[in-house]
Amino acid sequence: MRPLATGETIVIASHNPGKVREIAALLEPLGFSVVSAGELGLPEPVEDGATFTDNALIKARAAASASGRVALADDSGLCVAALDGAPGIHSARWGGPEKDFARAMRLVEEELQAKGAVTPEQRRAHFACALALAWPDGAAETFTGEVHGRLVWPPRGEKGFGYDPVFVPDGHDITFGEMEPEKKHAMSHRARAFAKLLDALRAAKDGS
Repeated sequence: MRPLATGETIVIASHNPGKVREIAALLEPLGFSVVSAGELGLPEPVEDGATFTDNALIKARAAASASGRVALADDSGLCVAALDGAPGIHSARWGGPEKDFARAMRLVEEELQAKGAVTPEQRRAHFACALALAWPDGAAETFTGEVHGRLVWPPRGEKGFGYDPVFVPDGHDITFGEMEPEKKHAMSHRARAFAKLLDALRAAKDGS
């Protein structure tokens, strides 16, 4: 891992305002300033990877190359056991061209109902996150995290984004959509991947 200077601007390779806010909040303690790919007007690359890590690397390297700055990309999604891991890497696509997650959540529920998945155990799911930190020369580091739980219906809460309103993490009885952001950030799939990233950044700084 290459060390990054305190105060360095990192490009968040995303056009999703909710995701950008969440990543910015996780980076804030490190003292980095952030700018999003959307703010810079960078094009969105084709995400044709086979895994979350593949797609995170595609986005991070594209943003780093286009901006000339270090870029951080997240690729994450909802994996439902009863649906053989779907929607998985296609989580955003289930929302259609408008990325309508109300539609996406409804489609997941319809698929579960079609399979007769009604008990909590039949509705097991997890969020997965892959982070990729890339430099303009193409070098990159990746980190992953997961959080497990179950799906509920109807959606509950408006504090999260994406599939948050239907996901109840293990050990809790409220959805990510009902949870205060600070509490979610402390335990989410993204937070777990970020913990690994932070450890690597600190180790690189200590060794520099």
